[in-house]
Amino acid sequence: MTSPDDLVRAMCQAWSDPDPAAIAEYFAEDAVYHNIPMEPVVGRAAITEFVTSMLVPFTGIDFDIHLQVSNGATVMNERTDTLRGRDGRDTPLPVVGVFEVHDGLITAWRDYFDMAAITRAFGG
Repeated sequence: MTSPDDLVRAMCQAWSDPDPAAIAEYFAEDAVYHNIPMEPVVGRAAITEFVTSMLVPFTGIDFDIHLQVSNGATVMNERTDTLRGRDGRDTPLPVVGVFEVHDGLITAWRDYFDMAAITRAFGG
C-alpha cells in the first residue's frame, strides 16, 4: 500500500499534466477539498467538476514542494504552486496544504494561500 506521504506527492505531481478525472481518483468518494479562501467542495464528482473548471485558464500547475511532513494519516506540505497560464504567463502561489489520508485515498485537503495573489494575477 502506498504511504500517505507518497500518495500526496503523486497527487501533487499529477497537476503538472492534469487530467481532472485522474486527479479525482486520489480522493475518497466523500472527500472534502477546501481552498480556504473559498467554499469547500465535497465529494469526488464535485472535486472532478471543480478541478475541470479551475484548470480552464491553465495548461497545468507545477507543485514545488519545499517541505513535506507526515504523521500517520496527516500530511502537511509547504510549496509554491506555479500556475501555467494558457496566455504564457506563469503565476507563482505560495501555499500550505494539509491532507488527511485513509485507506489509500485523500479524505480531506485544505490549502491555505493569499487570495489577493490570485486576484492580482487574474483580475478576479
